[in-house]
Amino acid sequence: MKLEQLVQQLQHVTFLNDQTNPSITSIEMDSREVQEGSLFICIKGYTVDGHDYVDQALSNGASAIIAERKVNATVPVIIVNDTKRAMAILSNHFYAHPTKKLSLIGITGTNGKTTVTHLIEKVLNDVGERTGLIGTMYTKISDRTYETKNTTPESLTLQKTFKQMVDEEVDTAIMEVSSHALHLGRVRGCDFNIAVFTNLTPDHLDYHETMEAYKYAKGLLFSQLGNTYDHTSTKIAILNDDDDASNEYKKMTAAQVITYGINDTSDVRAKDIKMTSGGTTFTLTTPEGETNVELKLIGKFSVYNALAATAACLAHGIRLEDIKRSLEGVEGVSGRFETVDAGQDFTVIVDYAHTADSLENVLTTVKELAKGNIYCVVGCGGDRDRTKRPIMAQIAVKYANKAIFTSDNPRSEQPEQILKDMEAGVKSNNFISVIDRKEAIEHAISQAKENDVVLIAGKGHETYQIVGNEVIDFDDRQVARAIIEERMK
Repeated sequence: MKLEQLVQQLQHVTFLNDQTNPSITSIEMDSREVQEGSLFICIKGYTVDGHDYVDQALSNGASAIIAERKVNATVPVIIVNDTKRAMAILSNHFYAHPTKKLSLIGITGTNGKTTVTHLIEKVLNDVGERTGLIGTMYTKISDRTYETKNTTPESLTLQKTFKQMVDEEVDTAIMEVSSHALHLGRVRGCDFNIAVFTNLTPDHLDYHETMEAYKYAKGLLFSQLGNTYDHTSTKIAILNDDDDASNEYKKMTAAQVITYGINDTSDVRAKDIKMTSGGTTFTLTTPEGETNVELKLIGKFSVYNALAATAACLAHGIRLEDIKRSLEGVEGVSGRFETVDAGQDFTVIVDYAHTADSLENVLTTVKELAKGNIYCVVGCGGDRDRTKRPIMAQIAVKYANKAIFTSDNPRSEQPEQILKDMEAGVKSNNFISVIDRKEAIEHAISQAKENDVVLIAGKGHETYQIVGNEVIDFDDRQVARAIIEERMK
């Protein structure tokens, strides 16, 4: 594609330097990825400014530069007010508007996004659809997975990924949409068909500062569903009727709304919920009929996740009986209430719970099922929202017989300070602090007896610890299994 043809998509730009019209073979925001024929877009990030890497981009063969200020270059330089917005527009056009060629389902909310995306993926795969998935754990196209750095990638990466999905004949893409991504404009240009809201509880307040700002950021997904009623591309918002934020999102969206929940007013709801150590059963009531569901997943939060997935799949046109069959076949999602069984006579559960609400949900479920004592290993991330640290500690000591506070990606913060912040919220003495996460897990498992439960919370599927600038291999599941096996020798 010629540069002028590409840049015609932008309003009010200034051209500097050579007025040639080179062919653009790729768009890049990382100067290290630039090749001959690349258009390099200078993005200002938190720690790095792309304008400082123009020389590297040029030496790698950049044919043109998009920037917010004048830079030294012999190739065409296009000055725009906002390079991030320009990147979303240009990448969307360069990759031929890929989300208009597949169905796109977006899931936002504090907790449950990963599980809901995987439940929807399972249902669609079981009825024969080819799917793509973008989220916290990985990007997946059909049966191949790729590593992701952010829950929701930058707009350039997204559009390139969607183009790959189109080329590989994907029918539907399911994507986790974070509040950061919405606020920073990463999903601009994504043509969502269905948007799902799970819940809203305190998180990321280090970034958003207030719950109102956090709620607003999530709401952007629903306000951006469009303002027209096109019979060829119906837009549907799936909202949790039991969460107060949904009232605001109903006002923010012009799309048709389907609600889900446990209260009587929801379009898709669960009643007669019963939970055992083997799973959860409930009666599922929908506009398409009523059926009994027997999940292998445990807990009320699993019911909400199943309801969200059900509502989305019904909106997508899947039959209720097919949805029921798929949900009942789900064994679990990696790092979400995942048990570690090495033949021991006590239970070890690894869960991604890293917010106060998700930790309370998991511990409430554990408490309903536990026949013995509960040990909870939990930490809080460094360089993140400090306000949730004492709250999470309070929840841990409230539900567990003994809490073990420890490290969870301390990053640039001193682990001792993070633990002090957690300890400040606790008035009881049923806890200890162990900085080393492996030692903390080892302590909990060494204490556990028959019928006890050890919950290792916070990291779930993650396979690393971030300490300073170093990323260290660490998988709670593998560590726990090795400790159990050593204990049983």
